[in-house]
Formats: sequence, structure tokens, C-alpha cells
Amino acid sequence: MKTHFLFISAENDAIYNCKAGGMADVVRDVPREISKRGDMVSVVTPSYNRLHLNQKLISEIGFNFRGRTQIAQLYEVIPKRPDLNISHYVIHHPEITSGDIAQIYHHDVAEPFFADANIFVLFNTALASAIVKGVFGKIDIVHLHDWHTSPILILKEYHNEYKPLKNIFFTYTIHNLAIQGIRPFENNYSSLKAWYPDINIDYDTLADPVYSDCINLMAIGIRLADTIHTVSPSYKEDILKPSKRPLFIGGEGLEKDLANADKEGRLFGILNGCNYTNIREAEKGHLYIRTIKALFEWLQQPHKKYKSDFLIHTGAKVSRYLDISPPDFVCGSVSRLTEQKFLFFKKSPEILINILQKLQPVNGVFILLGSGVPDYEELFREISYTHENFFFINGQSEDVIDSLYVESDLFIMPSLFEPCGISQMLAMRNGQPCLVHSTGGLKDTVDHLKTGFCFNGKTYKEKTSNFIKVFDLALDMFFNDKPKWNNISSKAKEQRFTWGKSVDLYYANLYKIIRENTVEKSYRKQRIKNKTQSEILS
Repeated sequence: MKTHFLFISAENDAIYNCKAGGMADVVRDVPREISKRGDMVSVVTPSYNRLHLNQKLISEIGFNFRGRTQIAQLYEVIPKRPDLNISHYVIHHPEITSGDIAQIYHHDVAEPFFADANIFVLFNTALASAIVKGVFGKIDIVHLHDWHTSPILILKEYHNEYKPLKNIFFTYTIHNLAIQGIRPFENNYSSLKAWYPDINIDYDTLADPVYSDCINLMAIGIRLADTIHTVSPSYKEDILKPSKRPLFIGGEGLEKDLANADKEGRLFGILNGCNYTNIREAEKGHLYIRTIKALFEWLQQPHKKYKSDFLIHTGAKVSRYLDISPPDFVCGSVSRLTEQKFLFFKKSPEILINILQKLQPVNGVFILLGSGVPDYEELFREISYTHENFFFINGQSEDVIDSLYVESDLFIMPSLFEPCGISQMLAMRNGQPCLVHSTGGLKDTVDHLKTGFCFNGKTYKEKTSNFIKVFDLALDMFFNDKPKWNNISSKAKEQRFTWGKSVDLYYANLYKIIRENTVEKSYRKQRIKNKTQSEILS
């Protein structure tokens, strides 16, 4: 009998223009793997006032929010690639708006999570109403992703109208524990009491461990879901320990909640997978022309900032390589610009400048693509003004990203912490060695001097010093020990972090469904076949 899964997420890269980070890749790939097992998946995200356009209206959803009746619409969305047993939906409501980060998230400086909490709690309420009213049919398992989706657990636990949700199994994936969605209990437009004036607040269960007058939406997922999942084994071990900033990012105040979940047998660390078939493969030699095309597309967007930078700095640098030989060594980096990804460069800009200086005499360049926190964007713009071999591509372009994964020589990923990371897997898939900070999922996927290059240290100073030393080692090896470099490149390309392995563990641990995986079935069939042939011969 088929199991019907409902995936709820802020992002979904199976549909167009709904991606800001690695969560979108997971929400794209896991349903595809589930569908191979014959089960059904419905995937739902907010529409952000844009994703519903020209799509199929399925249902209008009435629900109560802020003490008054609201109406939202559920649309079925045409995916990038149709898959058997998978349907993609978005929920539209005028108050579910696009943010300034990847047209998804809002960057709220004055009150963190003010806008996003309002949007995602509204989205969860509309979705909970749709589930209860049977719009999706019978749902067996709901898979939630990060704090944006935990409010549905509050409704399940405390709201009389949503009692039928108690009959559904809920699992919760932590993609980034550091972003927790903390908001006040009351006396604020973006607060629990403002959203749900008719529920009794259970302060003990819902409170943030530090700010007792606030709700912590990340903590809600950990406390109320049936099972919890971190996206790599090492990240699970990391978050069970307290953070010691800036040296170590661990449980971020939630380590006790996580330890309780682990003790109860609800917490699992399962490495994310990567696609190795049916992938978008970029043809070599198109990186610079694709970058120019992307820049000119962004220039047409009225909301896009810093247009002069695209032309005067990034565009001018990139255009040089349209009619001359490419650089002799290319460092690439693709990421959201946040503390998690680039604290080492923000806190110690001299590290990046030192790398650029070392690249200069070997005709090397560093190409960084991404957008995110304004302070980080400003830092990279400033460095791009003064260093000709630093190309800062301040935007998102799948075509440019695909080319970077093919045409870079060394992928640099100095994450302060990393729940899993997908970029290093994508680079390795193309035989591109990675230079990474040995933490979380990076520790689980990159092996120093075997499949890539890793740095670490007992102090912040030691880490930054080792970062430069390992970069020197990689640069020297590329130019002076090509056999060793090629061996690392080959070993990186041989690695297989498949979704098949990961989803087998999902079924057994997260979903509590024991099924034979495809490999076991194939092996068993072959064993029976061999036995039969043996009997005939005898």
C-alpha cells in the first residue's frame, strides 16, 4: 500500500524560482527518491505572491488567523521535471510576500524574523486547514523543514480545530540550527498571541531557553515532532554540545532539547545525498559569457541594486576573458553570504586578500557568487574594487553556478559550521577538489589530502593560520605535483553520496517504515536466481 508524504518547506528547487540554499535541493531530491519506491509525495511551499501566477487553482482555503477569517488559495505548480507520484503546490495569500533574499526571505534588522514569522505562521495555518479539510487526500507522514514549518505543530498540539493532525506522523529536519525564528509571546504584531488569540499558551513547552518571554520556533520542531533529523552525522554530534563563539558553533542554546530528543531515540544524523544521474551539466568554456549574460539580465530588474558595480567592476573584469586565454588557476565559491559561510573572511579580511595576493603571480583568480547579508555583500564589493583578480558576482544564476562547478580548479568552502553542505558534493562530482573547514557535513564528505583539503585548529588564530597554510599546499600541489593533484581530483570524483542510501535510512529511522531497499531486493533476486541455476546444473 502506498504511503502518502506531505513535504512542507520554505524552498523547493523542483519548481522554478523557489531556491535560496541547500534546503531547496533536499526538498527537490528526496521526494524523487521516495517516488522510486512507489510512494506518493505532495510538496507545498508559500507562493511569495509570484509562484502561483499562471498555475492551476486547486482550492480556496478558509481559516482563522489573528482572530478573523482569512481566505488563501492552493495552486498546483508545473515542475521543472515531471515525476511519477509527485505533485507540487504553493499557497497564495496577499500577505505572503517575497523577501529581499532570493525573493523568499526578508532581512529584518530592527526585529529579527518579524516579517518572516508573520508570513510562515500564516502559511502554516492555511496549510493545516487544507490538510484537515482533506484537500490533499489522506496524509500519512508530514515532513517539516526548519523553523518555517514548525507552527503547524503548535496547531496540532494546542488548537481544538486541528485535532485531526494528531493522527499524522510528523518528522522534522534541521537544516540550520543557528536560524531559530524567535518571536515574543505577546504585545507585538508578530507574536504568538497576535497570531492565535484563542489558544492557551503553554509557556514551559514553547519558550526559548534564554528569552523566557519569547517563543522559539526551531525549538518547537525539536520538542513536538515525532522524529528529528540533522543532515549529517557529524552535525548531530556538534549540536549536542554548547556553542563557543566564534571558535565553535554547536547547539546554539538548544543542546539540552536536542540531548533529550537523542535520549528518547527521536534524533538521527543522516547525511544528505547528491544527484549523479539526470543532472544539468555545463559545457566547459562558457563561464565568462554566461556571467556577462547574467549581469545584463540583472540590469533589467528594477529592484536590483548596485547596477554600476555589475558594469564597472564585475562586468569589466569578466569581459576580458571573452577574447583572451582563461586564467591558469580558478578558485570558485558559491553560497549565501552569511556568517555561517564566510565569517572567516568577514572577521579576518586579510585571509581573502592574502589568497588573492598569492594567486596574482600564477595568473589565478577567485570567483565568488552569492547574495545575502548586506554587510557581507559590502565587504566583497570593497575587496573587488581593489583586487583585479577577485570577481564578485552578486546574484543567483544556475547557468553561472553550473559553469563554476565545471571550470574552477579549487572550490573554497570555509564554513564556520556546516549542517551538511551540498556545494562540496557538487564540486567533487565534477572532480574538483575542495578546500573546507573540517566541521559538520564537510568533515563527513571531504578527506584531507585524499579527496580534498581540510583545515582546522584549537583556536581561532590557529584555524585562520591553517587556512592559509592549506591553501598554500593546494596551490603548490596544483603547479608542482600534478600527479598527486590529479589523484585527489580522481578520488573526489569517485565519491558517491547517494540519495538512495540516505532515503533508506529515512524510511527506517525518520519515517519508521521498514522496507527492503532496491539494492537488497536486487541482491536477493540474483541470489535466488543463482541458487535455482545451481540446482538445475546439479
